[in-house]
This record gives sequence, structure tokens and C-alpha cells, in this order.
Amino acid sequence: MMNRIKNGNFIWILLSVLLLAGFATYVALVPPSTAKKAAAAESVVAKVNGTEITSKQLYDAMVTSGGAQTLDSLITDELIAQEGKKAGIQVTDADIEKELATLKSNFPSDEEFLQTLASYNMTLDDLKKSMGSQVIMKKILEPQVTITDDDIKKYYNDNLESLKTPEQVKASHIVVATKEEAQTILADLKKGADFAAAAKEKSTDAATKDKGGDMGYVSKGAGDQAFEKAAFALKAGDLSDIVQTEGGFEIIKVTDHKDAATPTLEEKKQEIHDKLVDQKVSELSASWLADKKAAATIVNNLSKSA
Repeated sequence: MMNRIKNGNFIWILLSVLLLAGFATYVALVPPSTAKKAAAAESVVAKVNGTEITSKQLYDAMVTSGGAQTLDSLITDELIAQEGKKAGIQVTDADIEKELATLKSNFPSDEEFLQTLASYNMTLDDLKKSMGSQVIMKKILEPQVTITDDDIKKYYNDNLESLKTPEQVKASHIVVATKEEAQTILADLKKGADFAAAAKEKSTDAATKDKGGDMGYVSKGAGDQAFEKAAFALKAGDLSDIVQTEGGFEIIKVTDHKDAATPTLEEKKQEIHDKLVDQKVSELSASWLADKKAAATIVNNLSKSA
């Protein structure tokens, strides 16, 4: 899934959230100064056959496994916040939503975007809370970026295949483990049973069952071949026969169909412009951060205590 991500900034944001979450956990358990000054005040976080594991042991283990990277992430975010304050930059909800839309555009569907977040045990709110630093840095560096019409045209010509929209169907499915169960469900559906209700009750696909089996728009060439062969042969409103896929035995319902399309340069101009700006900002950000760290007075007590 992650190999489809085209924007490296997404990885940076994900890692920042995970590192900060870990840091918050062990700092809450035992602040560094407290751990050094008051071993007697340690709390017991677990017991194994009567043997205690203390909060200090947990803290030390977490510092060893990821403390340096986590603290570096905190330092980076603080530097960016300070530079943003100097520049009078404000981060608005609209800024976050715009950045979020850019990140989502790197995925074939919203469903895959949310699945990627879930694979990192993150929620959409977690991601939004982490994006302030990214927005500030982008606002600081964007004025240094110039994108010409020739740049946009070259990108369009070089990446036309990826800019095309493949044929799509809006599909829902019910997935079960056996053909016999699928036959029973299909018979009920043909008698008028509600598809969404059946999916919620019986489907084994955890990603879609709570949404009544709704998969959103599925692009041709991006999924299971048996599923695609069945789904793209259906007309809007039709049910498939039982289809055996990698996930099990499926019944598919299609509610909309979109033909493949090739966008014009004009239609993609703004999107390409924004993507090129993001790329340039990403290229500039590493050296910008290095310069700010070199010029800052940073006291890292964690490294001293290691």
C-alpha cells in the first residue's frame, strides 16, 4: 500500500505523529528529572510472576528504542513553530484541510488513504493535529519557489499516463468464507433483502462491512482480477453471481460506472502547479531545517543522560 504514496512529506508526518505519541506516553509515566531524583517514587507498571516492572524501566527502554528520534522530532517541531511565529504565520483549519487534500491525492481512493492511517494505528484527527509544522514550513518556503508554465507543461507530458483516470465502478460487496453461505445470501438478495444490511450482518471484510459493504469507486487494474472481471461487467444497479476472490466468496453490487478519461493540460494545470510547489518545498526543507538547527541553541538533556 505504501508504495503508492508519491509524497514523501506524508511519511515525515506519519513518523512524527508516531514518535510524538510514544514520547508523550513515557514522559507522562516518568519525567526524566523525576526518574533521576526519586527512584523511590517509581510506579509499578506491570508484574510478572510477582516480579515488578517499574515506570523507570519502561522509560529507559523507550528512550533506548526510540527516544533520540522522538526528541529530535520535538525539537524540529519547536524550531518550525518559532520560525512561524517570527514570520507571523497562522495555521488555519482551511490550511490543514488543503494540506490533507494534497496528501489524499497521492492515493487511488479515500478508502486506501484511511486504510494506510489505520495500519499505523492513526486516526484522521491524529494526522490533522500533526500537520501544523508542515503547513508553517510550506508557508515559509513557498515564496522561494517559482513554477513556470513550461514546468507545468513538461510535467503534464512526462506524466500523462498517471494523470489519466482509469475506468471506475462504484461498488459494494459482501464477502463470506464459503460458497454455500454466499449462495444463501444471494438468494435472499434476489428476493428483495437489503444489500447494506446483509453486508453489515454477514460480511467478513472489516474495512467495508460497517458501511454496508460500500467500497467507493474502484479503478480498473488496481485490484483482484476475479473481482474486476465481475464488477466491470455489471451495469449500474446489477448484482453479480458468486465470485471467488482472494478474500473469499463475494457478491458484488455496482451502483455507478465512469469511463476512462484523459484530462487536458488546462484541467490539470492548478493540480500540477501545487504538486510541483510541494516537491520544491520538500527539496528545500532539509537544508532549511539544517540551517535553523545550526543557528539555534539546543540543549539536549536526553543525550547527556545516555
